[in-house]
Amino acid sequence: MKPIQVGLLGIGTVGSGVFNVLKRNQAEIRRRAGRGIEITMVADLDTARAEAVVGNTAKVVKDAREIIANPDIDIVIELIGGYGIARQLMMEAIAQGKHVVTANKALLAVHGTEIFAAAHAKGVMVAFEAAVAGGIPIIKSLREGLTANRIEWIAGIINGTTNFILSEMRDKGLDFEQVLKEAQRLGYAEADPTFDIEGVDAAHKATIMSAIAFGVPVQFDKAYVEGITKLSSVDIEYAEQLGYRIKLLGITKRTAKGIELRVHPTLVPAKRLIANVEGAMNAVVVQGDAVGTTLYYGKGAGSEPTASAVIADLVDVTRLHTVDAAHRVPHLAFQPDQMSEEPILPMSEVVTSYYLRLRVADQAGVLAKVAGLLATAGISIDAMLQREASALGGKGATQTDLILLTHSVREGTMNEVIAQMQGLATVLAPITRIRKEELA
Repeated sequence: MKPIQVGLLGIGTVGSGVFNVLKRNQAEIRRRAGRGIEITMVADLDTARAEAVVGNTAKVVKDAREIIANPDIDIVIELIGGYGIARQLMMEAIAQGKHVVTANKALLAVHGTEIFAAAHAKGVMVAFEAAVAGGIPIIKSLREGLTANRIEWIAGIINGTTNFILSEMRDKGLDFEQVLKEAQRLGYAEADPTFDIEGVDAAHKATIMSAIAFGVPVQFDKAYVEGITKLSSVDIEYAEQLGYRIKLLGITKRTAKGIELRVHPTLVPAKRLIANVEGAMNAVVVQGDAVGTTLYYGKGAGSEPTASAVIADLVDVTRLHTVDAAHRVPHLAFQPDQMSEEPILPMSEVVTSYYLRLRVADQAGVLAKVAGLLATAGISIDAMLQREASALGGKGATQTDLILLTHSVREGTMNEVIAQMQGLATVLAPITRIRKEELA
């Protein structure tokens, strides 16, 4: 059978990985797909770089629209990234009746509803395994492997840069700014790391997983997003003493009131497997009603791990290329006319538990006042840690840290109580609040 022809838009780190892995494992991939898969055209503004990668095995062009207009191209791989030209090119490829494979989580999280609707109307596939957690096959697991389950919640370490930073802060006792500079030096963080450290990248991925897990439209604009820039090494140390580790988690849960969709630093019990995922690795925990808890672990970025996911999508599309569109797996796992309108909950309605650190005056009655405010609001204290004043400021110190772990409470209620505590004369600095998840 004639090999399926592929056009590649963008041949940077991931694109070159796709080309090299496809070439290296060509025979194995053909055996799995049932026919050959060949990249015959590559578009990149840096044509010299592209030619250095592909040699004379593919035609290199500057204009991506040459690939889209070529009737011989069956599948377009979009690896340009971003919301702008990538969106235009993807929509044009779909309009031309071409299948699309992409790693562009930002584009799908923001414009996925429009893109999937266009693909459904045209009868083509948009495959995006590489958009979430690099080489970990979490999209396929959610869409197919766990299809018998009613998914209850997902919690994932889905940004390697922030996980590396938090691991280094814990291991070396350094503050955020110091570790960020080291992460940039080692290539784990970009020169402008904003999307990573502010939680935006993780929120893009959590939005996609939430849509697939619960059969709702992608709604990035309704996600709660909080990064790691305000975390202190002292909180990581206190959490450790209480039996927890701090991870930046993407969390989505089904509740009676609606769906939670949030990204923020989270205390996780140190005994949980996900709490022990270190460095730049990714991990996703999925809780299903039938299967129970499953964990997916691996490299969340990099040239060949991401290429692994892109090529898996190429193989899937190749297998299903001639299958009637109605018999393919829906883009978001649920049939388009069966999507749910369950609301995404505002953060104020989310129920979770909390770590609170208060810098207080070292005098009698402080704990009683704090505990009284919590009790009045119906919030129970799960654990408490108080540092000796001398440990903070030496002999004669007049301040101390009071650390509390609470039981579950609505976030709106906790916000009100924190404001009341902040107003106490004996609370001497802004209160640190970090959410806590048992993931049991």
